Amino acid sequence: MRKFFILLTLSLLIFISNSNLHAQIFRDITKVGTTAGQFLKIGPGARALAMGGAYVGVSDDIYAVYYNPAGVAINKGNGQAAFNHTQWLADVSYDFAAASLNVESLGTLFLSVTSLRVPEEKVRTFEFPDGNGQFWDAASVSFGFGFARSLTDRFSIGFQAKYIQESIWSSSARGFALDVGTYYVTPFNDLVIGASVTNFGTKMKLDGRDIQINYDPNNDPLTGPNNVPASYEMDQYDLPLTFRIGFSMDVLKTRYIRVKAAFDATHPNDNVEYANAGIEFAYDELLFIRGGYKSLFLTDSEQSFTLGAGLMYEMSPGLNVKVNYAYGDYGRLKNIQYFDIGIVF
Repeated sequence: MRKFFILLTLSLLIFISNSNLHAQIFRDITKVGTTAGQFLKIGPGARALAMGGAYVGVSDDIYAVYYNPAGVAINKGNGQAAFNHTQWLADVSYDFAAASLNVESLGTLFLSVTSLRVPEEKVRTFEFPDGNGQFWDAASVSFGFGFARSLTDRFSIGFQAKYIQESIWSSSARGFALDVGTYYVTPFNDLVIGASVTNFGTKMKLDGRDIQINYDPNNDPLTGPNNVPASYEMDQYDLPLTFRIGFSMDVLKTRYIRVKAAFDATHPNDNVEYANAGIEFAYDELLFIRGGYKSLFLTDSEQSFTLGAGLMYEMSPGLNVKVNYAYGDYGRLKNIQYFDIGIVF
């Protein structure tokens, strides 16, 4: 345990030093709001949220498809599935579902679906501030298909290809992305080192009826060509490419009690570096209590501490049901609460 905390402290110091250097060099430059597909940055799973999002080095269940696809390969059963729903900030609905199947001598195949929906609102203009009779909405969705495989009894790799679409009213943008992850269980007290690169893909650009206009080149309806079909020139934006490295280890493990500690460092392409930390207490692998802290060292972040609990019940030999709950404090944005249910078979 002592060596684990020494390793964790050294990693933390290196990370802080790098973050401070980055902040000093680029203190007048901000990358916030420079990428599309922001819903891809919302991490699913009540267990992961309760542990402060420090999940790259944990990733031992179906939610690994988001944090580190290599972790899906370590499930020893035939497969697993889970569904996560939450009422996100500002009454936005967020849903995530995933399922995996272990194929003998091949590896593990899995699917994932992520959805974010904004409630329908009236279209308001200067002439009609109470609405002009039309309604608008917005939605984002991602469909993923992936593969993970254990190359040895301690090392796994995983990949996921994703189709991404964002829409607002009558316009939409589409893109494709790839996630890659590795999962290594070291000989040192089974310390896990996980790493992943997510959302490496194409740029996204809005297109649709809402950007189409009729243009008068000389701004005179009495001369020249009028009502020329045209459209606004839209810019294209990168996806939120993210690199994560994480550590996790059972710092205490007896017949009935297990305590897992986890730490992640994250480097996004649209913000500065930050870290997540979490801990999980398990009693007889039946009852779980969790806590964590999100976005350590991220300036002006509204995210902070997280809490949660979970149950795992054996319905029959080879069939387990998991139920998890998590609470996250978002400061001035109030809080979010996650609820998910899953099965392992």
